[in-house]
Amino acid sequence: MTKQIGKILAIDDNEDILFAIKLLLKPHMETIDTLNNPQNIPDYIRTGNYDVILLDMNFTKDAISGQEGFNWLAKILEIDPSAVVVFITAYGDAEKAVRSIKAGATDFILKPWQNEKLLATISSSIQLSRSRKENVSLRFKQKEISAVLDQPFHEFIGTSPEMASVFSTIQKVAQTDANILILGENGTGKELVARALHRNSLRKDEIFISVDLGSISETLFESELFGHEKGAFTDAKNEKAGRFEIASGGTLFLDEIANLTVPL
Repeated sequence: MTKQIGKILAIDDNEDILFAIKLLLKPHMETIDTLNNPQNIPDYIRTGNYDVILLDMNFTKDAISGQEGFNWLAKILEIDPSAVVVFITAYGDAEKAVRSIKAGATDFILKPWQNEKLLATISSSIQLSRSRKENVSLRFKQKEISAVLDQPFHEFIGTSPEMASVFSTIQKVAQTDANILILGENGTGKELVARALHRNSLRKDEIFISVDLGSISETLFESELFGHEKGAFTDAKNEKAGRFEIASGGTLFLDEIANLTVPL
């Protein structure tokens, strides 16, 4: 049996539960770490780079409220906002399940669990984790690129009254949430204007994503811009976030939009 590449951390005060989880996952997962003392959670999260975290909801004897789990979930997400956490508990109900998802958990598993369901949940959670990490990496790279390319107005070539008018327009328009159409011949600096708009906007601290629409084929257009779920089509082996989702909260620059074909 081929093991799935995945690093799992299971956290529970019951050693028997941890042993059962490790026994179940060992044939399927690359790495399974266990932890019975929640006080050590921060150190594990900071150094472990886990794909999925299985978190018990109660650690104190006779506790059934699940509040400890929610507190530790908040701490985990504070350390790693992209962490994928699955709650496991013997004291679950619909209210806790809904609250868990709202608090940032990915799923909610009841003890005793069904092995097939737990494996399926972990497998899909690994895919979600990889997708989140890919998004974080892309955002980081785009911010690095933006830091290099985003220059103040005086870096533009030209100090004529016409250019001063362009700079003034950029500053005014950048303060709105309107969609903006930038027109110009090739090489006139449309992307520089787009970056200047972003830099002068209320979204300046968020990501700037540039997409060359002319380089995207019709077959990949929808997937590239809007993403897809695993299994959405023949080659969709993993979930993928689209450029609109990645640029959420920031600015999406659709370059060469005039080159789109009529069907698109």
